[in-house]
Amino acid sequence: MKRAPLILAASAFALTLNATSALAHTPLISCYDMGDGTVLCEGGFSDGSSAAGVAIRVLDANDNVVLEGEMSEYSEFEFDKPNGDYKVVFDAGPGHDIEIAGSDIVE
Repeated sequence: MKRAPLILAASAFALTLNATSALAHTPLISCYDMGDGTVLCEGGFSDGSSAAGVAIRVLDANDNVVLEGEMSEYSEFEFDKPNGDYKVVFDAGPGHDIEIAGSDIVE
């Protein structure tokens, strides 16, 4: 019955690897006011993976959708800067979304 401790140790190791992999996939996004009336957002994940295809929404002060799109093949999203208060939502799925207030997006 010496297999039980070995199986337990192997199971614990596998769970640790899964937990580490889950933590290594943190979403990242930065947005910049380009000074020409547009905003450029660049995204990705902490493990180096691309954000291509990740959903992006621009919301007004009342959380109404002003613009919807997705990150390009280069993990970028560019849009015309809205008038008034707004925020950008990078939505890579449950637990992987980030909101950036328009007031935090500067030249």
